[in-house]
This record gives sequence, structure tokens and C-alpha cells, in this order.
Amino acid sequence: MLSLTEKEVDFIAAQLLKGMVCFYQIDKKKIHFMPDDEDYFNYDLTPDEEDILDEIDAEPDNFAEFTKMEVPQEHQVMQDFIDRRVKERNLAEDLVNALTKPKSMTAFKFLIDESKYREDWAEYRKSKYQDWVKEQVDSFNYAEN
Repeated sequence: MLSLTEKEVDFIAAQLLKGMVCFYQIDKKKIHFMPDDEDYFNYDLTPDEEDILDEIDAEPDNFAEFTKMEVPQEHQVMQDFIDRRVKERNLAEDLVNALTKPKSMTAFKFLIDESKYREDWAEYRKSKYQDWVKEQVDSFNYAEN
């Protein structure tokens, strides 16, 4: 059964938000992270990262993988933030409109970063990512049974 401390959950969530993928090595209780290939397909792995991937291939049951949210989940987090936190109607409308456009995450971030909600958004998103990490732990444990 996999269980993480709050500190580990926080660390993994922070890495996912930076575009990393994380692997928790169960026997050593160690977190490994590297850029997610989807975001960094031109990235050359370091020898250490290649060694970790070789270990994962050799012993997949000894590693739990943590990935970032899919785009629809990210959009839902943004929509929930707008619904729950943004009080100014004009800004809320602009944010909702940004979510309908190509590069919606960039447009949303630009609007949020220029508003008084910047820090509130960062905290909200991080807390949702911490919940996401815990959901992945639950899924891992459920799959192990």
C-alpha cells in the first residue's frame, strides 16, 4: 500500500505544476522526476534519468507514476476557480471567454497574472494538484488490490 506524507504530496504537486512527471520508488521511498516527454520531446535525458527509466522498466511494480492533469481537468479547475473565487463580473466573463480560445491556458494565465487574483489562483491550483496527487495514490492502491 502506497502512502505519502503531506510533504511528499506537496513536492510531487509542485513538480507536476512545473511540467515534470514523477516516479515514487516504493522500496526506497524516493521521488524521481524528469521533464514530461509530451512537453519536452526535444529534451535529452541525463544518464541518471536514463538509469531511473531502466529501473522502472525492470521493476514497474516498485514505482508509482504521477502525471499532470489532462487538459479537460485543467480547464475544469480554471472554471471552478472562476465560479468560486472571481467576484468581478467583467473579469469572470473575460476568463470564461479565454477558456474557449486556442491556447486557452496561456490566455487564462495572462488575465489572472494581471489581476488581484494571481496569488489566490496559484494557491487554488496547487491545492487542486495536491488533491490530484492523492487521487493518483488512491488509484495506484486500488490497482494493487
